[in-house]
Amino acid sequence: MTECVPLPDHAASALPGCMPDSRAVAARFAALSHPARIEILRHLSASNSCCCREVVDRFALAQSTISQHLKILVEAGLVRFEPDRQRSRYAVDRAALADVSASLAALINSCCSGR
Repeated sequence: MTECVPLPDHAASALPGCMPDSRAVAARFAALSHPARIEILRHLSASNSCCCREVVDRFALAQSTISQHLKILVEAGLVRFEPDRQRSRYAVDRAALADVSASLAALINSCCSGR
């Protein structure tokens, strides 16, 4: 993973030696840190794409809450957003999730290789 996801200024200054890859991985992990977002990803992954209303109908959360979770997933690059007339379509970015998986595997391997 080579993309750099911007962090707030205070986070960047707190991590002066942080590599851009580490920042991107951390941003994606942060987006995955809420149980509702994990469930939304599971729901989206079961179909090619869904509109926000379809996601709202699946969960006992307000439309505004679902929209906020989707926004976070889109900003992290884990979900793709496509306008479709009056509705917006959301789909899992499977390549981005594969990158997250590979990044986690690499982290685990680098931390546990000394055994």
